[in-house]
Amino acid sequence: MPSKEPVSFLNRELSWLEFNQRVLDEALDASVPLLERLNFLAITGSNLDEFFMVRVGGLQMLQQQRVTASDHSGMSPGDQLEAISLRVHKMNEDQNTCYEREIEPQLADYGIRRLNPTEMSDKQRDFARRYFTNQIFPVVTPMALELSSRKSARSSSRTVWPLMMNLGLCVAARIRIPETRRFRLAIIPVGLKTERFVRVPSESGFSYILVEDLIALFIGDFFPGETVLEQAVFRITRNADLSVREDMAGDLLARMKEVLDARKHSQCVRLEVSSRCSRTLLTCLSRALRVAARDIYAQPGPLDLSAFRKIATIDGFSALKYETWPPLLPPDIDPKNSIFKELNGRHLLLFHPYDSFEPVVRLVDEAADDPNVLAIKQILYRTSRKSPIIDALRRAAEKGKYVTTIVELKARFDEARNIEWARELEHAGVQVIYGVKGLKTHAKLCIVVRQEDQGIVRYLHFGTGNYNEITAKIYSDASYLTTDPDLANDASAFFNAVTGYSQPQPFLKLRAAPLGLRETFLELIDVEIERKRQRQKALIMAKMNSLVDVQIIRALYRASQEGVKVLLNVRGICCLRPGVPGFSENITVISIVDRFLEHSRVYYFLHGGEHRVFISSADWMPRNLDRRVELMTPIQDPPSRDRLIAILETYFRDNVKARKLLPDGHYQRLGSPPGKKAFRSQEALYQEAADLVKQLEKARRTVFEPYRPTAVRGK
Repeated sequence: MPSKEPVSFLNRELSWLEFNQRVLDEALDASVPLLERLNFLAITGSNLDEFFMVRVGGLQMLQQQRVTASDHSGMSPGDQLEAISLRVHKMNEDQNTCYEREIEPQLADYGIRRLNPTEMSDKQRDFARRYFTNQIFPVVTPMALELSSRKSARSSSRTVWPLMMNLGLCVAARIRIPETRRFRLAIIPVGLKTERFVRVPSESGFSYILVEDLIALFIGDFFPGETVLEQAVFRITRNADLSVREDMAGDLLARMKEVLDARKHSQCVRLEVSSRCSRTLLTCLSRALRVAARDIYAQPGPLDLSAFRKIATIDGFSALKYETWPPLLPPDIDPKNSIFKELNGRHLLLFHPYDSFEPVVRLVDEAADDPNVLAIKQILYRTSRKSPIIDALRRAAEKGKYVTTIVELKARFDEARNIEWARELEHAGVQVIYGVKGLKTHAKLCIVVRQEDQGIVRYLHFGTGNYNEITAKIYSDASYLTTDPDLANDASAFFNAVTGYSQPQPFLKLRAAPLGLRETFLELIDVEIERKRQRQKALIMAKMNSLVDVQIIRALYRASQEGVKVLLNVRGICCLRPGVPGFSENITVISIVDRFLEHSRVYYFLHGGEHRVFISSADWMPRNLDRRVELMTPIQDPPSRDRLIAILETYFRDNVKARKLLPDGHYQRLGSPPGKKAFRSQEALYQEAADLVKQLEKARRTVFEPYRPTAVRGK
């Protein structure tokens, strides 16, 4: 072991920005279909929105509180904010270059055109005029502020400004007051529900104009008889790092509503503005919003790139999109039979989105109507807007079944939806529990209790992702369905502990956070270290979204120094610094960004040949291990266990979409070595799933089923 530990932790925020760069790299990759490139570009915009609302907002609050303590990478809040500003300004520049110089011109070549108002034909301009008059002018309301010409910038900070919506586009217009030397400022909020992309008739293809360009074209209609000196589009991002003081919360539902209201008025942490904005107008905006220069992002192209997902998903233009990979139904599950007949006494591992999420939805849906089902217990963290699972739970309660759900009201940015679901479920007779005080309930668990001939049978679903049938088509996640009695006892005990009906008890197989899950991981790592010391084989292989936890990182460093091979597939943040000679040289970290979002958490420890494999809702992060209710499920049946190990190994063979983390925190695309065939892990996993379906279908067809003679009529 080295005498002195090197600077061994990468900064969390800069690591996250490196993840967003990997997403941007997909938008920059000419081998990716064009509309998919636009979609990746939109994702980078959406990611940055959340990053500023949560991470930058939190850092700014720390700086305002004069916190100077450094994190484990040695950076203070102020240091991090400066580094973030430099990195994001460069990223914004790359985003705009990607859109304006590559994606938009190429889309125009294929008939998808963003129209410049000055280039529209008379017919198109007439359409734009009618649309503005009928759809925009009656809805949008300018909000005016009067400022003196000589003290405009200074006085703006003392003016009471109207409320501007977080992430909503606005048009700022500077208007001269007739027969005076004074001007006033008008803010035109576009609104989040206003159609951003207005389709304009064209002879072919898909032509559209942005709503802010439409407003700019006819802005004089809002201010008849006045002179609009200039106008510019801007957008603000507010701090969303606000949470409930649960030690003071009597009614959690009411407190959550207060948090949602507080976000509407919270501090502006980022100002995005058109680069055409004059210094005078920008000074007015920045002083009024109290935004530091480092947090102003002037952009030559359209603001809010996240909205361009709508263009990326327009109908038609299939040649500009990925080849369709529909989720595959498990061939060994007969859709003609009851799901309970198919699952009883067996284990079923599904790896989404290659395997369909349909069996999970079907379990809850059939349970709602099955007369032998006595109870359904489920944890809901995030769901789809029109969730069939919510409908099934409501229907089950209305039919008199005992239905209990834990609805996590504190699921960030889904709070409002979860409040709505909670109310609807309660109205239907579901017993709803609003999570656990002081913790977020993030575990993925469903228990269906059914009366059968042999007695009570509990059908279980454990997952790494949410009960959302929409995201299950684009997120990589694992599901495990089983009737294992030990897991059933553990699951019931876990659910009762979370709902407050019993004290947490030791589990037979499950492991949970914050009840010692970190300690379990550390013990598993220590076993590999001890095996290596005894000159035995040792291996740690893991897949997760983020790796931040200091204790686990230090344990992995110890494992590396003892010679344990550590292979980590970390999609997003990774604070571990791999490849440092004599310190972490036996650790390899890769990240895969491809058409599906890598979201599953799978952990594998060789354990002297016992092959300990787990799926979990938890990443290796302090928030998961200390501040959330999480589950880790052992996968012990050999077929499921071996399939998960093979899946992990598949990712580490990727030489197309895999990037390797370097010791300095940057990532390097692996690429195919000379003479070696290109291998793309997601494509391979889909092909393997498709081949398995074909094999089982073929085997089923080759089974000879003789006709049985029927009784002779009249005998």
